[in-house]
Amino acid sequence: MAVMSIDPIESADSIEPDRLSCPGVRQALLALGWVCVALGIAGIFLPVVPTTVFLLIAAWAFSRSSHRFHRWLYEHPRLGGPIRNWHAHRVIPLRAKLLAVSMMTASVTVLAVFVNAHWALPVGVGALLAAIAAYIVSRPSAVPAAQ
Repeated sequence: MAVMSIDPIESADSIEPDRLSCPGVRQALLALGWVCVALGIAGIFLPVVPTTVFLLIAAWAFSRSSHRFHRWLYEHPRLGGPIRNWHAHRVIPLRAKLLAVSMMTASVTVLAVFVNAHWALPVGVGALLAAIAAYIVSRPSAVPAAQ
C-alpha cells in the first residue's frame, strides 16, 4: 500500500481556516472539534466509546477551523498517535476494528429484533453496515515495519 506523501499539518495550513467565508461555520467546526476531543478522551476510559474515530473527526474539524488546535491535536503525545498513523498508513487499531464491527452488528440486531419495521429496513441497514465493516476490516491494524 502506498504511503501518503502529503504532510497533514502543511495541507491543513493551506486551507486558511481564519478566512472561512462564514464565521459561524468556523465556530461550529471548533465546537465540533472540541466535542469530539472530549468524546475521544472518554473513549480511552469507556470501552464502548470509540477513541480513534472521534479524534479523526476532531482533527478534520480543527484542520478547517484552527491551525493551532489542529497542530496541538496532531502532535499530542497521547492523542496524536492514532491520527498520525491514520494519515501516514491508513491504520485502524485492532481494538477499534473489533469495537466498530461488534457495535454495527449489535445495531442491526437491535433494529431487526426490536424495531417494528418492514423487512427492507434492517436488510438495507445491514448491507450498508456490512460494506462499512468490510472497509474497516480491510485496513491494516498496525504500522508496517520499517524496511
